[in-house]
Amino acid sequence: MSDTSNRQALVIGASRGLGLVLATELAGRGWQVIATTRQGGGELQATAQASNGRLRVESLEMTSEEELAALRTRLTGTRLDLLFVNAAIDRGDLPIGEVPTEMFTEVMITNALSPLRTVEALRDLVAPGGTVAVMSSEQGSISRNTEDGYELYKASKAALNQLMRSYATRNAGDGHTKLLIDPGHNRTRLGGPGAPLDPKESIPAVVDVLVAQAGAPGLQFLDQHGETVPW
Repeated sequence: MSDTSNRQALVIGASRGLGLVLATELAGRGWQVIATTRQGGGELQATAQASNGRLRVESLEMTSEEELAALRTRLTGTRLDLLFVNAAIDRGDLPIGEVPTEMFTEVMITNALSPLRTVEALRDLVAPGGTVAVMSSEQGSISRNTEDGYELYKASKAALNQLMRSYATRNAGDGHTKLLIDPGHNRTRLGGPGAPLDPKESIPAVVDVLVAQAGAPGLQFLDQHGETVPW
């Protein structure tokens, strides 16, 4: 990925926050970027209009199997060098015994099941030697879970990591680089205004990691500096 000319990326979940900054950063480095959003307009659309054709927007509600299938059909013939799935919700800091069943289901579907469904639906668009990456979190590390709080969110990210490991094991011979990325604690709607990191500083580092790891075999769980995050 050292030469980004004619490289193409699909960023799932780019309407705001980390996904928006990621799509913008890739386009700024010369990639052709397809970025999805659940709703039209907004900052992503404005960014696309100012991108000189480097960024285009597609509609997707990732939790909808029908919308996912429709996107796959629209992208028929597309060859991707990078598929990056970015999606997560957080429904507050409750001990697991106080989490309503509906909330548990919603968070697990959005944070764990839907990202892997998306990878499964779109993986055949990724070129040989291309990269399949999913936005994870250090919060999904079981060995680093040593502080109280956000039990459901942590569980959903651990589930995401486990499902991605199963996916990587099942598709070990497909020639794709597979990455789980921990971008750090960023100031986003999810991370909160008191988070220590600015996405405009951390996400360029994430892109550096994506570039550096292109062609690497197997699945890795890495932070924004390219360091391994323990499972």
